Amino acid sequence: MNTTTEHATEHDHADAHDHAMTDAKYIRIALILAAITALEVSTYYVDFGPLFLPSLLIMMVIKFVMVVSYFMHLKFDSKVFSLMFYTGLGLAVSVYAVALATFKFFIS
Repeated sequence: MNTTTEHATEHDHADAHDHAMTDAKYIRIALILAAITALEVSTYYVDFGPLFLPSLLIMMVIKFVMVVSYFMHLKFDSKVFSLMFYTGLGLAVSVYAVALATFKFFIS
């Protein structure tokens, strides 16, 4: 085996070790996501008044960031990938708000 291949293998192994998360951390994140989902479902049964839509959007953003950061390992990748994901999130929220405004959702 030549030195280039040995160096690449050692580097790949080091990267895999640095980004490893324990099962307990994954379970903790899953429980947090489940709790936020339960709060989202509760908005159907509890009258949040004018805070209904902002609370759902905030919970959506928190869940999105947690999923892409930990389950998709974006937290450990290049900042360019983070920028792409968060730009996509901003565009999605904007398009959703425009769609709701088109159907006069915000007018009482």
